[in-house]
Amino acid sequence: MAERTVGLKAPHFEMKTVDGEGKNFGSVTLNGYKGKWLVMFFYPLDFTFVCPTEIKGYNSKIDEFRAMNADILGVSTDSEHSHKAWINAAADQGGLGKLKLPLASDMTQKVARDYGVLIEEEGIALRGLFIIDPEGILRYSVIHDLNVGRSVDETLRVLKALQSGGLCPIDWMPGDETL
Repeated sequence: MAERTVGLKAPHFEMKTVDGEGKNFGSVTLNGYKGKWLVMFFYPLDFTFVCPTEIKGYNSKIDEFRAMNADILGVSTDSEHSHKAWINAAADQGGLGKLKLPLASDMTQKVARDYGVLIEEEGIALRGLFIIDPEGILRYSVIHDLNVGRSVDETLRVLKALQSGGLCPIDWMPGDETL
């Protein structure tokens, strides 16, 4: 696995996407987010169990992220066609439902490899979360086991801390003093 160091330029990416409505295909690049914060999270596979809870969680708070000049991008090694099918599948068939955020396809596994989250022997990504600043610098990285979902509230807290411009002590919350 590659190692990405916080504080350095984030690895470039270009991926195919499907919009959250499950209708239109497109593409994204790191440069396309210049001037905005990007919260990019990798998840293992479409049509699974923990992944939809995370995606729906980020989706439910997307307005808070957007109010902070941040976009959200979900990424897996599935195809954009699989993402579209998952969004459009009926709930009783494990469907995800409509979203306000795009899902990106990393079928070549290059982006997952570049960000250090690829499980090579399985061809899937660990749960990796990356916050990239408006200049393309990687500011936050967390990678963990497949079985444990992330906290959207913690992601928001960290983004607010990064945007505060101050030194944020342990358990810092928005409105607290910085050091």
